[in-house]
Amino acid sequence: MVDFKEDAKLNVLNHSCAHMMAQAVKRLYPQAKFWVGPVVSEGFYYDIDLGEDVIKDEDLEKIEKEMKKIAKDGKRIIREEISKEEALAMFAQDPYKLELIQDLEDGSITVYRQGEFVDLCRGPHVESVKQCKNFKLMKHSGAYWKGDANNKMLQRIYGVCFETKEELEEHLALLEEAKKRDHKKLGREMGLFMMSEYAPGMPFFLPDGMILRNLLESFWYEEHTKEGYEFIKTPIMMSRELWETSGHWDNYGENMYISMVDDRQFAIKPMNCPGSLLVFKNGLHSYKDLPMRMGELGQVHRHEASGALNGLFRVRTFTQDDAHIYMRLDQIESEVIALIRFIDRFYKMFHLTYEIELSTRPQDKYIGSLAVWEKSETALAAACEHAGKAYKINPGDGAFYGPKLDFHIKDSLGRVWQCGTIQLDMNLPERFDITYVEKDGSKARPVMLHRVIFGSIERFIGILIEHYAGHFPLWLAPKQIVVVPVHHERHLEYAKQVKEALQASGFRCSVDARNEKLGYRIREAQMRKIPVQLVVGDGEAENHSVTIRRAMSKDSATLSLDACIAQLCDEVKEKR
Repeated sequence: MVDFKEDAKLNVLNHSCAHMMAQAVKRLYPQAKFWVGPVVSEGFYYDIDLGEDVIKDEDLEKIEKEMKKIAKDGKRIIREEISKEEALAMFAQDPYKLELIQDLEDGSITVYRQGEFVDLCRGPHVESVKQCKNFKLMKHSGAYWKGDANNKMLQRIYGVCFETKEELEEHLALLEEAKKRDHKKLGREMGLFMMSEYAPGMPFFLPDGMILRNLLESFWYEEHTKEGYEFIKTPIMMSRELWETSGHWDNYGENMYISMVDDRQFAIKPMNCPGSLLVFKNGLHSYKDLPMRMGELGQVHRHEASGALNGLFRVRTFTQDDAHIYMRLDQIESEVIALIRFIDRFYKMFHLTYEIELSTRPQDKYIGSLAVWEKSETALAAACEHAGKAYKINPGDGAFYGPKLDFHIKDSLGRVWQCGTIQLDMNLPERFDITYVEKDGSKARPVMLHRVIFGSIERFIGILIEHYAGHFPLWLAPKQIVVVPVHHERHLEYAKQVKEALQASGFRCSVDARNEKLGYRIREAQMRKIPVQLVVGDGEAENHSVTIRRAMSKDSATLSLDACIAQLCDEVKEKR
């Protein structure tokens, strides 16, 4: 799916369309006053004060109709430079624009005019409103002025704009498909997870959801064992002194849950790394022991704003598939290269492609010297190049303790999700004073890599639900097979034999022998997204065979029960 903010052409087009929408709103609501109308990843929006009027769903059509008139009229969009005094006079009746102007430095200020409408803006814009004709207003909501709940509630209208009608229609079709795949809706229908007002942002996993989760965790342990990782478990709550040492107390304290225990302040961990450092420090290590790869599926808690919570995508507690690698300076490149290849193999298992982004030192909140940051950033860039992977720079978005490589995966709808991360850290080993013994007996400081692949197991499950539209591959499906006897009495005994044979081979299966028509039961199994349906009737019972059908397919094939089980076992083993 397109990112309107990142696409240079669409960015300009959508910002121009936001102005056209504001012009239409001003015509329909002369009292309207405007705050800001930026382009965001999903399109554009404008925050508007309509006084006593409240936008309703049906009003969007009315605004769209007026926008079409403006686009058809085809006025040129004209850039003008005026002084600050002229700007204050021009927008004297709009307190929101006056607020913006007051914050600007003295000198020329740019405004953009189209017909009777003029708006304060840096630009740039397209040449004419005619270019904004392929648009759609998507939704409306309330938004506090400046995002502060103590301020007035404004009305926010969202929209999208494309260069062609075909591109707009394609985008709207993708959004419609994404709506059908909404993990919150499918998660509820498939009985995977639930949320409760008693624990906002903290998901409850239901029995089928736990099957899915356990399968992903088992897969994670298997693959990491192959890569030479050892596994640890660290406490969920640790004292303030630890978080002060790590830097989290000063740099992340507002997002941490704090509690008093025996007259000492403790914090529930928002990250797993300090616990891993204590584990490393617990023993004496030689240069021969490095690299040491420590994995931990660690549950963390972060106090996210209630308005940002979103199903499994944005939660307040989640399990990070963390690993921390301790290594010598000369091992950085080889370890990062190996890790990139490991992550590549991991994502291919789920048919996910990805792009890599190198995030560099934040402008303000960071620890460590500039020299160490520069060295770390150079090492990550070199590892990408030697692994044969392209990357782009994301300036200032590194963690406060080091630069990172972010892996942005792309799902079956082309949407991008940030999941995997490799963070190079030369600062926390210093702060925790961890060392290893060199060849000559001297003490040396290891370099630390923080990394995740799922990112968050909860969020990754949400992504997979939408990626597969709930139709999980056989190895991952909570309910794998349903055996459907043609006649619920005559063929029930053989159906039970088939089920027992499948369960003996490790499959999760059931028998649907309800007194309903065969077609109804098959359709229902497909609606429940069970990957395999095995139909058994007279011929199958006589020949010890089954007729296999797949979800999302009308095709069927009859084969012996033994051959069917062997085929399905291979499919699970190879994680096809």
